[in-house]
Amino acid sequence: MNNTVSSIKNTPLSQCLEGAKDTFPLVVGAVPFGIIFGTLGATAGLSFAAVMGMSLFVFAGSSQFVCVSLVLAGTAWPMIVLTTFVVNLRHMLYGATMVPFYKDLNSLWKMVLAFGLTDETFAVAVTRYNRDDGIANKEYYNLGSMIFMYANWNFCTFVGLTAGKAFPEISQWGLDFAMPATFIGIVIPYLVSKPMWASVVIAGIISIVAGGLPHKLGLMVAAVAGVAVGLVCEKMFSGKKELI
Repeated sequence: MNNTVSSIKNTPLSQCLEGAKDTFPLVVGAVPFGIIFGTLGATAGLSFAAVMGMSLFVFAGSSQFVCVSLVLAGTAWPMIVLTTFVVNLRHMLYGATMVPFYKDLNSLWKMVLAFGLTDETFAVAVTRYNRDDGIANKEYYNLGSMIFMYANWNFCTFVGLTAGKAFPEISQWGLDFAMPATFIGIVIPYLVSKPMWASVVIAGIISIVAGGLPHKLGLMVAAVAGVAVGLVCEKMFSGKKELI
């Protein structure tokens, strides 16, 4: 009987559904973020196809927001490309973390999962991969999380582009608090060492202090400073596992 139950839980479909279920709280936080993005994209003068295309083919909320903000500010396209590139550099770290889990998958699987490796999906997927529970098909759990996030983000972009016209002041409603709250919820459980805490604290302080810099340069400065401080602290505490 136990073997039967275990095999049911091990099916690709059950893993997909479980991945979607575990991602649900993070999806809720992304809903207002996606709607506001669609609304801002329309007010920035971008076409319906351009805004939807960004969500369909870029699928990176933070960099999409930065891009639209810079378009609104009349920023030159090289600076837009550079800024969005820096904002998305964290995905290189996500990818490096997932290499051991993806290494035995075929190229198609790797491309699909890499495309959908958002902050939210990374958070739930890496937790499942690191859990020594003997369950196979964990790539389907990853896929279920990705599909749920992707469908939600594109649906919310569409809602923002269409219904957002009836509420032109939606970006002033304060709904965007949900995404920072979601990111805090994602990050906090992983802050288990002094270098991690130092990196986050320094990046947070600098992002506030340098927030007034043009072209979102404060964000880039904060990211670089946070990584640098984390590396320095890592060297200082090398050889020890400094848990808080």
